[in-house]
Amino acid sequence: MNTNMMRFSFSSQSRNEAFARVTVASFVSQLDPTMDELTEIKTVVSEAVTNAIIHGYNSDPDQMITIICTLEDGDVELIIRDEGVGISDVEQAMEPLYTSKPDLERSGMGFTIMENFMDNVYVFSAEGEGTTVTMNKQFNRSKAMSQ
Repeated sequence: MNTNMMRFSFSSQSRNEAFARVTVASFVSQLDPTMDELTEIKTVVSEAVTNAIIHGYNSDPDQMITIICTLEDGDVELIIRDEGVGISDVEQAMEPLYTSKPDLERSGMGFTIMENFMDNVYVFSAEGEGTTVTMNKQFNRSKAMSQ
């Protein structure tokens, strides 16, 4: 079993979304993903981080978001965590086109995009405690096992 992990935290400022996306993509690149796979990883990181900033922290730039990325034999696990307001109804929040911020012209497609690009998406949330989004994706196993 070949495992590698990284963990980092950053301020909940929208300008840090690009930093998070590129950092995770750089780490995942050791699995030699296709360009499409790398784009999908960057997109789901962007969606989860943006959700944490806008919904979890109500755009408060003085909070922290944590990302843990684990690579294990060609599998990627991403955990993106905020300690914000939490989600009162996760099932409703994951419905396509649902947004709790219609005044900000949000599309309500963040979780749908994550579900389309990843093999599994799990959302754990408690009001007043924050939200953890865990996502998994299996990459080309034959390439990963030869490394």
